Amino acid sequence: MANFRVGADIGGTFTDLVLLGEDGTLYTKKVSSTVGEYEVAIADGLSSIFEAAGLTADQIDEVLHGTTVASNAILEHKGARTGLITTKGFRDVLEIRTLRMPRLYDLHWEKPPPLVERYLRLDVNERINHRGEIETALDLDEVERVVKRLLAEQVETIAVCLINSYANDEHERAIKAVIERLAPDLLHCISADVLPEISEYQRTSTTVINAYVMPIVSHYLQQLSARLKAAEINAPLLLMQSNGGLINAGVAERKPANIIESGPAGGVVGAQALARKLDLPDVITFDMGGTTAKASLVENGEFTRSLDYQVGGGIMIGSRLTSGAGYHLKVPAIDLAEVGAGGGSVVWIDAGGSMQIGPQSAGAVPGPVCYGQGGVDPTVTDANVILGYLNPKFLVGGELELQAKKSHEVFQESIAGPLDLELAHAAYGAHQIVISNMIRAIRAISSERGRDPRDYALFAFGGNGPLFAAGMAKALNMRRIVVPPFPGLFSSFGLLYADVEHHYSRSMMQVLRDAEPGALNEIWGKLEQEARAQLAADGFRPEQVEIRRTANMHYKGQIFELTVPAPDGDFNPEKVALLEERFGQEHERTYGHRAGPEEPVMLVNAQLIGRAIPDHPPVPDRLKGMDVRAAAENSLRQAYFGPDLGWLEAAVLGRADLAEGRVGPLIIEEYDATCLVPPGAKARQDDFGNIVIELP
Repeated sequence: MANFRVGADIGGTFTDLVLLGEDGTLYTKKVSSTVGEYEVAIADGLSSIFEAAGLTADQIDEVLHGTTVASNAILEHKGARTGLITTKGFRDVLEIRTLRMPRLYDLHWEKPPPLVERYLRLDVNERINHRGEIETALDLDEVERVVKRLLAEQVETIAVCLINSYANDEHERAIKAVIERLAPDLLHCISADVLPEISEYQRTSTTVINAYVMPIVSHYLQQLSARLKAAEINAPLLLMQSNGGLINAGVAERKPANIIESGPAGGVVGAQALARKLDLPDVITFDMGGTTAKASLVENGEFTRSLDYQVGGGIMIGSRLTSGAGYHLKVPAIDLAEVGAGGGSVVWIDAGGSMQIGPQSAGAVPGPVCYGQGGVDPTVTDANVILGYLNPKFLVGGELELQAKKSHEVFQESIAGPLDLELAHAAYGAHQIVISNMIRAIRAISSERGRDPRDYALFAFGGNGPLFAAGMAKALNMRRIVVPPFPGLFSSFGLLYADVEHHYSRSMMQVLRDAEPGALNEIWGKLEQEARAQLAADGFRPEQVEIRRTANMHYKGQIFELTVPAPDGDFNPEKVALLEERFGQEHERTYGHRAGPEEPVMLVNAQLIGRAIPDHPPVPDRLKGMDVRAAAENSLRQAYFGPDLGWLEAAVLGRADLAEGRVGPLIIEEYDATCLVPPGAKARQDDFGNIVIELP
């Protein structure tokens, strides 16, 4: 009897479930997200799979989960009532921010409100200098008064962030002890545990976000664990981090800042793993669901991580210099560009008479008009129904029957009629506008960073990604598209490829060439001890642990850092020189130039990743149960391909029908997604079950 691992990913419209057996057997399920009680959809979906497949709960080895619970709490401003304790004179760091403007010359733009209101931001009279020396000792009586005042205001959580605590955390530890004595059950965190790095605003913001979502994430994970136990699933629960690694639920409850962008990470991890199998070192991942579309870069077989990012500031595409719209998180995360474009995005006409797409979305409830659940606004999905791309009787394996007549009626009344366009032309226009919007995301992670998208393959997934991939690739002159198995559930599937990872860092702020090798050995040695201890606590043997060192550096006088690999083993003058040379090479690759050898390089942060390597590959090479459509269902359907080609007969196929290769126009229907192959393009299924599309 095979054992299974579960991948569960919550999206804005659907919750996706994948069960993978050790023998390659795979079961999938797509259910509507249960907003407000997301754990219900997971538990009910698993019960449905167990019943249909004849499985039992004791066959589950582990549950891997990607969730949007934390990010939703920030986006909707529904986090916990949070108090902040900081150093006297730094009470308003959270509000002053870094003076970055996301929209230049926009005099009407306003900063987002702080997550902690000013009367809940209290300071204490203490001071530690940048060398870690105590200049003003902490008064514990004052700390007690401050904590009691916050408790009187009925805060649900407290964040502590003192100036220069990255150099000496003694005072933060003392405040933590007072909180635990006065309110032992109150959730709280200190910056020394969350982010022991320089930069007071970034550290304060990250610590506050961690505290702000801590009760929300803790409650959700406890509810999910209770639901799983009620279903007699006693397997470990692991959470996807924003950086692409997994952590156990206990760590996620203490450091929820690491899982804010948990949802999108799984697909990128899965794309990286499959691209390596296909010997495709350079791919652009494209994930389009019901609400948003996300793009990321896998280069030389590795996905890129950003050192920090912002959440809750809307869609940000373009220069990283015009940041500042959202709430700052200084934690490593897979580098993504995102736009508000999905199947549920609303199609509307602006005051100037132009068609617009989103960012408003019909979401899971009421959903597109064709879902028949009360939606009244035309959406991208309604446009695709009109164009003949979607089968009204086959969405989600036939479980969701679309009401095509309603799509035609609402699009004619709200879009085609007011614009004096033919219905098909109006729907095709909406389809093309979506493509142009999403191209901005791809250009943001490719051409705007000196990469030519023509040199990359487009890896398309998500419920709507394969439907739009060919149009995007054509516009960008990309030639190859890869659509993985189960594209609409691929973020869940990608979770199964991820490894358990823990990320650590410490600020140094030292001229690298002046650093003592012994001091470098000491700081990286301490980080390695922390990583090995945590992974041992997670149940991994020493031989399963892989340690990867990195260094965060800039030229003296700069404020933006670059991250490069740091040498293994004990440091010596030669390895210090090697680290400086690696920085010079990365600076030249990123910015097109490097300074002369006389320019000092600052070592800002020592960083380390502790990764657990499983004894066996997490995903077998051969998967069973991939083809859900019978060949007998093949048919022809009229589909619209623009004013030049008009309506054409497209062959409607299953993935398995592409073993010999076919020429478009084709519509490939699956349980979880529909793939569109335009006229003249060639599509085939490779040895790993992927659809490979070659554009003319």
